[in-house]
Amino acid sequence: MMLTMSIFIMTLSFLMMMMASLLSKKTHIDREKSSPFECGFDSKSSARTPFSLQFFLIAVIFLIFDVEITLILPLIISLKLTNMLSFMMVTIAFMLILLFGLFHEWNQGALNWEY
Repeated sequence: MMLTMSIFIMTLSFLMMMMASLLSKKTHIDREKSSPFECGFDSKSSARTPFSLQFFLIAVIFLIFDVEITLILPLIISLKLTNMLSFMMVTIAFMLILLFGLFHEWNQGALNWEY
């Protein structure tokens, strides 16, 4: 009894999802929507157009600071488990490494937006 009821409910939900999928489809075909996404470039033009190095540098800087956040959050959570001196030493060392990396990128001109 319970098994047949479960099969009936699964079949009914499957059919409802299929109907919702078929009814929600767009029939209008758009050139932009049907072309593959290539980082904002027009895929119908030449593939040999120059790639902006500025875009790449912004993406790398974003990834660095994104990883920074994922490493800082566990530090804050582990504050209750460690003593204050070791916590401050690890946090200061981590922040100094990040600041030296930021200053290095600044000196190399990676943050210069004028070219």
